[in-house]
Amino acid sequence: MELIGTIESIIFRNAENGYTVANVSTPKRITCVGIFPPVTEGERVMMTGEMVVNRSFGEQFKATSVKVSPPTGRESMVKYLSGGLFKGVGEKTALAIVSYFGEKTFEIIEFAPQELVKVRGVSRAKAESIGEQYGRFRSMQQTIIFLQSYDISLNLALKIYKTYEGLTEQVVRSNPFRLIEDVDGVGFATADMLALAMGIEKDSTFRINAAIVHVLKSAASTKGHTYLPAGMLLRETMKLLAFDEDRESVVLAVLDEMQLDGTLVYLNDYRMNGVMLKTYYNLEKSIAKNLFRLMETGIRLDLDLEEEISAFEKKQGVTLHSAQREAITAAVNNGCVVITGGPGTGKTTIIKCIIELLQGKGYSFALTAPTGRAAKRMSEATGAEAKTIHRLLELHAGDYSSEVKIDAEVIIVDEISMADEYVFNALLRAVPVGGKLILVGDKDQLPSVGAGNILADIIASGKIPVKYLTHIYRQSADSHIALFAHMINGGNVPEFDNKSRDFFFDNVPAEEGNVVTDVISLCTERLPRYFALDPSEVQVLAPLKKGEGGVEELNAELQKVVNAPSQEKKELMHGGRIFREGDRVIHMVNNYHLGWVLRKGEGFEIGEGVFNGDIGKVSEVDRAEAEIKVQFEDGKVATYTAGDLDELALAYAISVHKSQGSEFSVAVVAISRYNPIVTSRNLLYTAITRAKRAVVLVGDRQHVIKMIKNNYTEKRHTALTRFLTDRYEG
Repeated sequence: MELIGTIESIIFRNAENGYTVANVSTPKRITCVGIFPPVTEGERVMMTGEMVVNRSFGEQFKATSVKVSPPTGRESMVKYLSGGLFKGVGEKTALAIVSYFGEKTFEIIEFAPQELVKVRGVSRAKAESIGEQYGRFRSMQQTIIFLQSYDISLNLALKIYKTYEGLTEQVVRSNPFRLIEDVDGVGFATADMLALAMGIEKDSTFRINAAIVHVLKSAASTKGHTYLPAGMLLRETMKLLAFDEDRESVVLAVLDEMQLDGTLVYLNDYRMNGVMLKTYYNLEKSIAKNLFRLMETGIRLDLDLEEEISAFEKKQGVTLHSAQREAITAAVNNGCVVITGGPGTGKTTIIKCIIELLQGKGYSFALTAPTGRAAKRMSEATGAEAKTIHRLLELHAGDYSSEVKIDAEVIIVDEISMADEYVFNALLRAVPVGGKLILVGDKDQLPSVGAGNILADIIASGKIPVKYLTHIYRQSADSHIALFAHMINGGNVPEFDNKSRDFFFDNVPAEEGNVVTDVISLCTERLPRYFALDPSEVQVLAPLKKGEGGVEELNAELQKVVNAPSQEKKELMHGGRIFREGDRVIHMVNNYHLGWVLRKGEGFEIGEGVFNGDIGKVSEVDRAEAEIKVQFEDGKVATYTAGDLDELALAYAISVHKSQGSEFSVAVVAISRYNPIVTSRNLLYTAITRAKRAVVLVGDRQHVIKMIKNNYTEKRHTALTRFLTDRYEG
């Protein structure tokens, strides 16, 4: 429905994202909520939307589109001028201006503000100031209306305007593809839609250039590739541009131009024929260079540590395998070393031993991991402080150019397979001259969500010492998590006879049962009763996000049972999802600017930065201001406004990818369908190894067997291995 009226009062407005709550006279007073362009009291608005009933605030108009026009009528004009938009203009001055100029008031302010001096009490400086402020405000409104006319959402239009301000229309008309680089949230499809609407030719260099960059960046962000084979890049670019084969030469010509101007690098030799963005070329070259530096200049020792290791064994009451002793010796003696092994192979014990030996030799050390959850696990397991790489290097807002040097002689990194190349390169640059680096991880887990394949590439190069741990160290007689994980990793199907006390299989035949129903029963009744734990300690993992038995359906159904609605729990609807007080939630992206507060004793610590994979609980919902507070597992409390809520999701169930680096008391792995591209062996292996106390597989036995037999892993196109071997070959 359509609603036209005058803004009577603004109850709340978030200037960052435009979310507004306002009373609008239609002439009946109605509370309206939604994303509004810049508005002030007295302005007329034409809105499209629907009437809804809010449980706390009653009937409201929820606006989906809003258009604004200057106020008309004496009362509205006075309210507009005195509403706070114009500094130094109160109700008395506003009334005098409107009384003098009448219906021509805004025409005078816009085109002849000097005439305002005719009004008593308005100086020349104030007249000029009123004219400038009105001009800026109207320019913003008109620019946003211009963007909306091309089907740009109001939220995105506000982002674009904040980037370019008065130059917005000029930029959009001349080269809308600039928006892809400059404005978060603008992809090729949006820029291309604008470009074609502006009359830019389909085979323009601007458009083809942007398409090539988009294909390469999309391959990096969604598939982890740092380069693409030339043929693949050409095919994907032609498809994106909707070009026929006869235009292939046009695309090839632009590729050559981009290579000449330094945007792209051609990788042409007997091993690969690829095209790489110069950004990733420089990044992987830098990683290789810094690894060489560590190998050549790191503290190199030749110590016999047998006595010290034996003393550690006696003190801890453990017996280390020969492979573990070798890994410890290599880590202490070399400038850079990789230690890799699956669950139960004693990686944590090795780290503890290395720390003790370093302290005994007088060396300083730092512990770090790619994520907050992984760093927390590292701290708990070793008893020493571990920080995220971001915190260790003081990285902010995606800026990886930190000049911080780590104040330690030895840096130990856990869960290294999760680190993307930007973070890893920053870490390498921060290792001081003569410093040592110990990389710990599981080569069989899923690679990082971001671009690159660091651990696999380093191992494949054969140029950095690698110590493999295969002996299962953490294994009691009735424990099968580590044993079955290794069996599955080798392609072998365990017995699944449910005789173990920590590994269970709930067979749900596809044609008979419902995986979601079984998962709910396990999480809310069977597992809490069997293990005497709270349902919040059970984490559901799923390979797929959408569809039957996917993360989204599991979350919706689990929320209804685990955190059912009640009069005491406030909730907020956003983007089709309900966030309710008490909900388990996960942050989905890196947000370096989101503020948080941490209570410390009687005081508080204030900081910024909430990162991908951080899990917490909704502690408070403020419906009036469309805000929620989330308390994360480390105690930090962050406040999410309407513009931030897209970064948050329910976490009763999370994807296996999101679970990397985490450890849960009990994990339920829901396998509702078999998809050979997604439901692979290493994904199941990764899911199982997230469980500490127990794991339950739920699904059709045949689906699980197919998953174990499916060793498909999509090849990541990266050049780091080549750059590492080139140093030694040429």
